[in-house]
Amino acid sequence: MENMSPLSTRTGRVARRPHVRALVLLTATAATALALTACSSGDPSTTPAADDGPEGQAVAEGVSLMGQWPLTGLPADTAAPKHPVMVVKIDNSSGSSPQVGLSKADLVTEELVEGGITRLAVFYYSQTARQVGPVRSMRATDIGIVQPADAVLVAAGGAPPTVRRVSAAGIDTFSEGAPGFVRESGRSAPYNLMMNLPTLARSLKAADAPANYLPWGAEDEFPQGQKASSVDATFSGGHTTNWQYRGGSYDNVNSYAAQGDHFAPDTLLVLRVQVGDAGYLDPAGNTVPETTFNGKGDALVFHQGRMVRGTWEKAGLDAPLTLSTRAGELRLPPGKVWIELVPANGGNVTFGR
Repeated sequence: MENMSPLSTRTGRVARRPHVRALVLLTATAATALALTACSSGDPSTTPAADDGPEGQAVAEGVSLMGQWPLTGLPADTAAPKHPVMVVKIDNSSGSSPQVGLSKADLVTEELVEGGITRLAVFYYSQTARQVGPVRSMRATDIGIVQPADAVLVAAGGAPPTVRRVSAAGIDTFSEGAPGFVRESGRSAPYNLMMNLPTLARSLKAADAPANYLPWGAEDEFPQGQKASSVDATFSGGHTTNWQYRGGSYDNVNSYAAQGDHFAPDTLLVLRVQVGDAGYLDPAGNTVPETTFNGKGDALVFHQGRMVRGTWEKAGLDAPLTLSTRAGELRLPPGKVWIELVPANGGNVTFGR
C-alpha cells in the first residue's frame, strides 16, 4: 500500500464553480412555493423535508433541489441538505470484509489501485449512513471523480504527491481526527477506520446544491439495447467485479459488503478509461496507477437486464460526464448507479444473456 500522510482537517468550503451554482438553486421564495405545493399534493415523494432529513441529516433553509436529487435523478421537490456531497474512499479487498454503509449511498464509483485491486469512491448526499467503512486512502484518480459533484473527500490520508494534487484541485479533505472518525475495536488496522457521516455532516455547510452528476432522462426514452443479464468487469488479472441482474436491480455477487447492506444499482455504467502511472511507487515497490477521468472513450450502459453501447466524454476533471450513441445524446433513467472505471489498456468487460 502507498505511504500515508495525514491530511489537515478543514471544514471551510471552497468557492463554487459558476456552472454548478446556476443549475440547481431556487430562491427562498421559490422554495417556499414548492413546499406549499408539495403539502397540498398529498404525494409522499414531494412532502417537504422536516428539520432533519434521512438518518438525522439537516436540510438547508432557502436552498432547494430543482425537481430531482443530483446523484440519482429521483424526484426531490424538497430542501437541499445543508452539507455538501460527501465521497468516502472504501477499501474493496478481502481485508475490508464486511464493508458497511453501502446501502445508504446514492452512487458508487470503482477505480483501479496498485496491486491490481480496486477501491470504491462512495457518494452520500440524500442519506448519511451512521457507519461507513472501512475508510482508506485517496488517489489522484479521485480528483476527476469528486470535482464534478463539488464534494468533500473523506479518506485515510494519502501519499504526499496525491495529497498535494488533491489540495491544489481545491477539494476539501477529511482524515482521521476529523469529526465522525472512529477506530473499530473488532477489526485489524488498517481496516478498522470507520466514519459516522451524520457527525461529519453537522460540521459542514454548503452554500448551494450540486449540479446533476449524470445526464438524467426518462425511463421510457432509454434505448432498448440488447439482452445482458450478467456482467463481468475485469480491472486486472487479479480482480473482476461480477454482476447479475435480479429483480429489477444489479447484484454484485462477489461483494465484500455486509449482509443486507449491499448497494443495489438500477444501472451499471461501464466506462473504458485510460490508466497511466501516478509517478511514484508504493512501499512494496508497486507502480501506483492513475485513471485519466477526462477525455472520451467507450461506454456500456446496463439497465433492466439489457445493454446499450455508447461513448462517454468529459471535457476536464471538473467537467460533467456526457453520454451519447450514434443516434445522439444518451440520458440515464433515474435511480442508483454504479460506475465502473475499467481500464481500456489491460481491462475487459464481458456480459451474458
